[in-house]
Amino acid sequence: MSLAACRPRSSCAGRAARRCYVRRVPTYVHLASIDDPRFEPFRDLRDRDARGRDATFIVEGEVLLRVAIARDPSMLVVVVVLEKRRDKLADALEALPEHVLVYLADEPTLSAVVGFPIHRGILALARRRELPTADALLAREGTSRVLAIAGVTNHDNVGSLFRNAAAFGADAVLLDKRTCDPLYRKALRVSVGASLVVPFAYVDDESALVLTLENAGFTPFSLTPRGAVDLRDLDRGALPPKVALVCGAEGEGLSDKTLARTRGLRITMAPGWDSLNVAVASGIALHALAR
Repeated sequence: MSLAACRPRSSCAGRAARRCYVRRVPTYVHLASIDDPRFEPFRDLRDRDARGRDATFIVEGEVLLRVAIARDPSMLVVVVVLEKRRDKLADALEALPEHVLVYLADEPTLSAVVGFPIHRGILALARRRELPTADALLAREGTSRVLAIAGVTNHDNVGSLFRNAAAFGADAVLLDKRTCDPLYRKALRVSVGASLVVPFAYVDDESALVLTLENAGFTPFSLTPRGAVDLRDLDRGALPPKVALVCGAEGEGLSDKTLARTRGLRITMAPGWDSLNVAVASGIALHALAR
């Protein structure tokens, strides 16, 4: 085993401190049969994703694997890699904890196991961490900018919302239970690992989102075409110390009750257009609310 080496986190995870890992020579296990039981966590991925994985989730691709290693390598359980990707990933695989097994397979075998062509060639099984309660999350020292998501069930949008939260310095994300899982494989991939970086917690429903934010001392703003304040006219110098941006699903949007209890922000557009994709709109608004 060689000397310890410090590795910086991926650019999308740049807010946290560098972590140090001990480089090691991984034990590689070649799996040649699609019937090998050690492939079980990765078999028929799309069907397994749809049914849910309870205490685990799938990390897909080089970028996410590197973010997971930088963020918390202890969450990883097993990694499977195409043999042709092994050398390129050597530094990442050497940074894995000793308990993590590394399986190697050829492309036809792995594609047959997962049920579709596995072009990225890297999959890992990871354990979910215990989530904090919403109250505990909002009470953390330094938490002053929060993204709250209500009823967003599109995985691409949730992934993009988390990516925006990381990019524009949100300290946490609050979700209602209608919103889809940010660690769902596609949502995690679209987030470019931000779902592993930005801490999040759940509340029961949309009304609980606003109430929880208010009780924690946050001033909630909502995105709506009916907002009283044009985002261009927002006085950033006069913003309260603790601010939350509440976003709803496209089409349905936020309830009238939520809009009545929050400060409405609108993004004025060209004639004939009144709304944007929720991910795009949240990015614009989070930039405006950034410190």
